[in-house]
Amino acid sequence: MRPLSARFWRQILSKVAGFFTELMRRYLPDPFVFAIGLTLLSMVMAMLVQGQAAPAVILEWGKGFWNLLAFTTQMAVILAMGYVLATAPLVDRFLDRIVERVATPRGAVIVATLVGGIGSYLNWGFGLVIGGIVARKLALRVKGVHYPLIIAAAYSGFTLYGLGLSASIPVLISTPGHPMEKLMGVIALKDTIFSTPMLLTSLAVIITLPLLNAMLHPRDPKDVTEINAQAETRAEQGSAAGGHSMGLENTLATRMNNSRLLSLVIGVCGLAYVGLYFTQGGTLDLNLINFLILFIGVLLLGTPANYVAKLNEGIKTISGIILQYPFYAGIMAVMAGSGLVDTISRVFVDIATPQTLPFWGLVSSFFINFFAPSGGGHWVIQGPFMIDAAKAIGSSVAQTSMSVMLGNAWNDLVQPFWILPALALSKLKLKDVMGYTVIMMFWVGLIYIVAMLAWGAQI
Repeated sequence: MRPLSARFWRQILSKVAGFFTELMRRYLPDPFVFAIGLTLLSMVMAMLVQGQAAPAVILEWGKGFWNLLAFTTQMAVILAMGYVLATAPLVDRFLDRIVERVATPRGAVIVATLVGGIGSYLNWGFGLVIGGIVARKLALRVKGVHYPLIIAAAYSGFTLYGLGLSASIPVLISTPGHPMEKLMGVIALKDTIFSTPMLLTSLAVIITLPLLNAMLHPRDPKDVTEINAQAETRAEQGSAAGGHSMGLENTLATRMNNSRLLSLVIGVCGLAYVGLYFTQGGTLDLNLINFLILFIGVLLLGTPANYVAKLNEGIKTISGIILQYPFYAGIMAVMAGSGLVDTISRVFVDIATPQTLPFWGLVSSFFINFFAPSGGGHWVIQGPFMIDAAKAIGSSVAQTSMSVMLGNAWNDLVQPFWILPALALSKLKLKDVMGYTVIMMFWVGLIYIVAMLAWGAQI
């Protein structure tokens, strides 16, 4: 019996991609509508499953609506300033050198996936932005690239953040004094993201996901939707003109706006603080990451005027987050206050063994992430129950914690919330790209499931 050819698999993937793309085009609403739908669904579930009265559910929702306001600001800052850093001249020239070496549409898709994935592994905010930027560059340079696919491919690398240096749950539980220290202690990163199974999982994703994405590229030119190069060029020219308008007059104010010395001094002060912070025993957190991204960006952009111009561009990518995150905070309040998270988790935990708890943690986290698409916020409502279960049945606390993190990162491939910056950069609609990310979600899910089952079997 002959093995199935690569051409056969490409044809199958093409048909599957076409099916999901058409399905999303017909039935998938915009992300804000999706958030409203999830809000109503969580309320109905709280009443039907948990027996909560409607007024109590409404009160939980309203009280929780602004619970994540500080976190919302942190998310907005890291994305806007991540955009500035990713578009700084030094970084931009580096990306141009990468793009210049790519000649084929499938090669472009592979490179976009790798850049988005490696960037997200280093820092999720940086990767989320730089992937979309390099995808646009590749789409403008390489003729015949299917624009919706390359944007989806760049975004798919975001799943690696759950295995990377800014993975919120492993970083949090490795920090002395974290909120659940009394329950679970401090879990070193060598037991989570730097464990051999998780390093191998990262390698499996970064090798196979770009190849899968390349196979999804349409073979028939009639099925390819290329980027509107003329519109993109006009937009960039308009942005550049706006960015230089502050320096037209030779006044003291404009000289200060365009002073390299001011940027250098304040940038050095910022980096000096980071150095002193670590020498005094400080630990990495989201605020410090934002601080570092801000002042590296100030140094790389050269002048205050350049920084402000780029930041104005970056702010366009965060409007969806500012609008939607309060809704997800409200959903999380309903889920936690009504006990829905415990109910969902218990369905899986009750059938788990010490070896399979990480697998069921992964699956339950995947579903919960539709309602709580934030690693930190997700952990607050699911973590305590999962750790109690791990201790009760003798499962690994480190593995159980990583299972929640990976379920979060897995679901992000089809959770519309985090793809908002990529959509803002690309000017595409959610329905344009989601058909592809669904297929990517199936593949990444297979890798994560195998990883959790194999790791759990070692207990």
